[in-house]
Amino acid sequence: MTMTVSSMACWKSALPKPVAYSQTRLLAGLLACVLHLCGWVFVGSAWADIPVEAVQFRVDRAAEDVTLSVQLRFELPPAVEDALLKGIPVYFAVEADVLRERWYWTDKKVASAARNIRLAYQPLTGQWRLNVASGAAPVADLVAANAPSQTFGSLAEALATLKQFSRWRIAGLNDNDPGSKYRVEFRFWLDTNQLPRPFQIGVIAQSEWTISTSLRAALTPEKTVER
Repeated sequence: MTMTVSSMACWKSALPKPVAYSQTRLLAGLLACVLHLCGWVFVGSAWADIPVEAVQFRVDRAAEDVTLSVQLRFELPPAVEDALLKGIPVYFAVEADVLRERWYWTDKKVASAARNIRLAYQPLTGQWRLNVASGAAPVADLVAANAPSQTFGSLAEALATLKQFSRWRIAGLNDNDPGSKYRVEFRFWLDTNQLPRPFQIGVIAQSEWTISTSLRAALTPEKTVER
């Protein structure tokens, strides 16, 4: 099996969805200041995003299959954990793109994969549940459509599964051009757009709710499996 991984890079400009609401965050920040002057205080911190570290980031290609293995490391902020304990589920979005490099034009996206993950606490049973939906399925379908789920006895166990992606098949490539060069781009973020509307106004100005990372790796064009 052959695999070439370039140096990992985290850049916020490659996160289209989290960056898309930057203006909204600014307005929410101004709103937070006004409410603070009026006696309302948001329990939050400065404008520092929650750090997300990639313990493992591996891309493999065997024949036509491209798989991705990622293990992330981050701490769930107290504000997010408190919301979960109050019965508010949180959602994480994951995207992986395979792009073919082109010197004469912008790189071409040849394959894409996505997942939506719902993390929720069940007070009656004291258990944590993860629902995972592949593709662009609406978030509401994670429960209604009986998306694959797992139940855990603790938050730590649920997070350990949420942070790890093992041999996730993200593409099937059938390129006969041995000179083609590809790269894989991976994005992971807490999707605050899926929170209840009234709740979004308070959290969007808080950095504790900004959990995201972006990684990429070069993919070799060879299809030979080493033994």
